[in-house]
Amino acid sequence: MPTPTPPSATAPAARATNRFSRAFRLAVLVPLARLRFLFILGAIGVLIVKWDDLVARYEKYVRPAAGADAADPDHEYFCPMHPTVVRDTKKDKCPICFMPLSKRKKGDVGGGEALPAGTVARVQLSPYRITLAGVRTAPVEYQALAREITTVGTVEFDERTLKAVSARVKGRIDKLHVNQTGQMVHAGDALAELYSPDLVVTVQNLLDARASANKVQENLARDRLKLWGIDDAQVAEIVKAGAPITHLTIRSPIKGHVLKKSVREGQYVEEGGALFDVADLANVWIQAQLYEDDLAFLPTGGHDPKTGKPDFDLPVTATTRAFPGKPFTGTLSFLFPHVDAETRTLTVRFTVPNKDHELRPGMTATVTLKLDHDLLAKTPAGARLQTRDGKVLAVPESSVIDTGAQKVVYRQALPDTFDGVAVELGAKLSARDGGTYYPVLSGLAEGDRAVTAGSFLIDAETRLNPALGSTYIGGSSGKGAPTAVRPTTPEDKDTKVVAALAKMPPADRKLAEVQVWCPVQRDRLGVMGVPVKVKSPDGRPLYVCCEACRSEAESNPTEMFNRVEELKRTRTAVLSGAPTGLPPAAPTAPALTGERLAKVVAGLNKLAPDDRKRAVAQRLCPVQNKPLGLMGKPVEITFDGTTVFLCCASCEDDAKAAPKETLKKVEGFKKLPPVLPEGQP
Repeated sequence: MPTPTPPSATAPAARATNRFSRAFRLAVLVPLARLRFLFILGAIGVLIVKWDDLVARYEKYVRPAAGADAADPDHEYFCPMHPTVVRDTKKDKCPICFMPLSKRKKGDVGGGEALPAGTVARVQLSPYRITLAGVRTAPVEYQALAREITTVGTVEFDERTLKAVSARVKGRIDKLHVNQTGQMVHAGDALAELYSPDLVVTVQNLLDARASANKVQENLARDRLKLWGIDDAQVAEIVKAGAPITHLTIRSPIKGHVLKKSVREGQYVEEGGALFDVADLANVWIQAQLYEDDLAFLPTGGHDPKTGKPDFDLPVTATTRAFPGKPFTGTLSFLFPHVDAETRTLTVRFTVPNKDHELRPGMTATVTLKLDHDLLAKTPAGARLQTRDGKVLAVPESSVIDTGAQKVVYRQALPDTFDGVAVELGAKLSARDGGTYYPVLSGLAEGDRAVTAGSFLIDAETRLNPALGSTYIGGSSGKGAPTAVRPTTPEDKDTKVVAALAKMPPADRKLAEVQVWCPVQRDRLGVMGVPVKVKSPDGRPLYVCCEACRSEAESNPTEMFNRVEELKRTRTAVLSGAPTGLPPAAPTAPALTGERLAKVVAGLNKLAPDDRKRAVAQRLCPVQNKPLGLMGKPVEITFDGTTVFLCCASCEDDAKAAPKETLKKVEGFKKLPPVLPEGQP
């Protein structure tokens, strides 16, 4: 048994250990704890500063390798039903029918027709969107138009009628008959009496020469008196009286107003000294400024070298603030030869009659020039106008979209299809009802239907993201649009068919009207646009509704012709309401090529197992009469508890517009042979 250590021996060691522990905690552990806190704060700060760089590095390493979805500079994706819809990636869908896009080489349109020359865009809208957006069209036709130019001018004196009355001989003004500025005078009225010693001497010389029969001196005296303003009648009176006159009467040369009086009674004047300024206000000038944009509507060249007047009379109407309801009419009398470099305007002058002297120099006037068709034809601006019977081919201002680089007008190609056409237009003209029009120089023809309301919304549909464009175009009803519209607004197929067939050459149109039906889609020719002509081995003409049907029609033309005859035998009679005399032919399931069968299977596989079974049993879309799955994943809708599948979302409106007919078709499709071959999962 060990001997216990006395307490007195262990106490100092324990105290030393405790002191060491406390010192270690204070010297080492406490600073470490504080440093750890500071390290955590520093790490958080670095993470905040470097967050964007870290995210970029993460995305770099987790981004999948470039595959089929990567941008391919040699290929593009297009909609088989609407070949004008082209995208760079297959992630997008057709904004018209929501069908998945197909891949093709760039520049390879598969024999389809490209957009017509001058067409920069094409958009197709559902009847609901057209109604909701308030889209309206009007024919491009000849209009009675004129050009109105309005500017501001000032009333000024007619410089050609200003007269200066001066002293022809030196002397003293003894009497003023007109002693105030602005006084009205007439031609021949006495203005002043001038005493002149030279006049007295000359008259005395005349009398002396006459008394001595000195004809030479007499003629010299007579000529001098004429130069001083004394006519032959006054000279005759002087000779008859036999005594010299002492005063010369100064008379007004014209009828007008005294603008300036430069002398007073008793004032001495020298020969040539100014006495009065007289102006005739029977005609006044209005000088105005026109911008460079309006110069093409003014006459050019051929002005009278003496007066400066243009070749033809250009009428003008002026109104003033003093007489707001009274128009003053005149004509263009002069064009200044230069443009003001600071204001970029040209000064023009109009001569306006002023019989009652209501127009006073210094007044401001609003000047309006109106050029009708005949005057426009004489100006440079009217040289390229398309005219007929005094009218101009034009479109309303609301139809024109100015992108800066070009002007675009949307033309209705079909009732639901609009082409953006690049046009060349002239300057704005005005109609009699106050409407504003642009004359058409090129790009449109008479009879084309241009969009007059909703053109900016249609343009948004072609420029924005398809989803955003759909939202935007449905966001405004437009002025005059019906307020009660439904998403199920049915399409007027008859109007569309007539418009599409009208665009075909006459010979092809007659054949298409006889064929009536597309053998691939089992729908009327023209419903999907201008029918496409297909070549057959025996040379017989065959038409399909669109380019997407060309390959199937060309692969089995015999079956296509048989199908056309079957459709004509049954459906044409049903549409016309005439009895067929035959029992209705049961619809047949379309034959599928390997490629189309693969599309059907891929589209059906996207459904849930139970939905896939119901879609396989239904077989066809009741709107398009196409196999379900051919245009991607079928769309599911419900009528009275019955599930119906459609080939795409664009068929929903038509299906909902006639639910009973849709259900009847579905029941008939279930009796058809299976679309998928036996053994196909």
